[in-house]
Amino acid sequence: MDLDVATQMNFDASETQQMVAAAARDFAEQYIRPHVMKWDESQEFPVEVFKKAGELGFMGVLVPEIYGGSGMGYHEYIAIVDEISQVDPSIGLSVAAHNSLCTNHILSFGNEEQKKRWLPKLATGEWIGAWGLTEHNTGSDAGGMNTTAVKDGDEWVINGAKNFITHGKSGDVAVVIVRTGEKGDSHGMTAFVIEKGTPGFSSGKKEDKLGMRASETAELVFSDCRIPDANRLGEVGEGFIQSMKILDGGRISIGALSLGIAKGAYKAAKKYAKERVQFGKPIASFQGVSFKLADMATEIEASELLLHKAGYEKNAGRKMTTLSAMCKMFASEACVRIANEAVQIHGGYGYTKEFPVEKFYRDSKLCTIGEGTTEIQKLVISRNILK
Repeated sequence: MDLDVATQMNFDASETQQMVAAAARDFAEQYIRPHVMKWDESQEFPVEVFKKAGELGFMGVLVPEIYGGSGMGYHEYIAIVDEISQVDPSIGLSVAAHNSLCTNHILSFGNEEQKKRWLPKLATGEWIGAWGLTEHNTGSDAGGMNTTAVKDGDEWVINGAKNFITHGKSGDVAVVIVRTGEKGDSHGMTAFVIEKGTPGFSSGKKEDKLGMRASETAELVFSDCRIPDANRLGEVGEGFIQSMKILDGGRISIGALSLGIAKGAYKAAKKYAKERVQFGKPIASFQGVSFKLADMATEIEASELLLHKAGYEKNAGRKMTTLSAMCKMFASEACVRIANEAVQIHGGYGYTKEFPVEKFYRDSKLCTIGEGTTEIQKLVISRNILK
């Protein structure tokens, strides 16, 4: 290792990072924890909670202060998503999607007029943001999308549908990537911003999900939806390329979400293992349980280090496609294993809604699917390391 790099390594959270984490922790305890299972059972998307998160600066973490944001970096962002997700991963997921996808796409590729138009409302939580890439027949194969935009004078006419969209019903504005060229052409897609209430733009089916049930997932439907060219982000044909860059940051988000789930499940399992007595001893004293906890703690530590390394590179403005795929893949797979073991440590009680590990177990699986499956992450990593 280069000695100059080694001497610069610092694993201590800054005072600002500690304060931000504490604020997110207090927010989650006060405004989220009392309602977790109610929201989960009813699949309620608690809009007012996100308005409160906006007041605290959690909805525009990466947005500069001149646009109404908090002007912070990825270390603080990871801490916020992590802390919220330890209490309710559904809320952590929605905070992550709003920040890293919709809001960050406008921040990264919008012109000055577009940033001033949309970012203040998104960064303060006045508006909830959605982001649309996936379609019914195009999951990992985004280039095969069928939703199209056709130029008509100074307007674009959009037809088609997007699915599995976070905030598909409640979102006030959506960034959508649609086909403006040939199917399969990576330069044949363009990004547009579409506001709720635009004629021809509506929401469709809301998904009934295994987990993350308080985070709304629904279709976006376009039927001769006309929008002005002023709503186009970047140049025509740049949409897919933009999306891949946005997903680099988005994968840090899912990694942070995974980290929060893993920590929440681990803490619950450790507490239970210390309190649950069998054969006259706390079950934590048995190696069958204590070794599980040791594995869980190690995977959490490794996930956190990978995440913050990716965040460091992102803050520095360096290319981190491989690293973001690594941290997302590792943390998401780890959180599924940890949630599974947490249920096992609880035994029969872990299978009931009386204990929090049941929900962590259901919520965890999404992390290995959303914003690129584990298999896609391996494809990204292998292609880059073999160049």
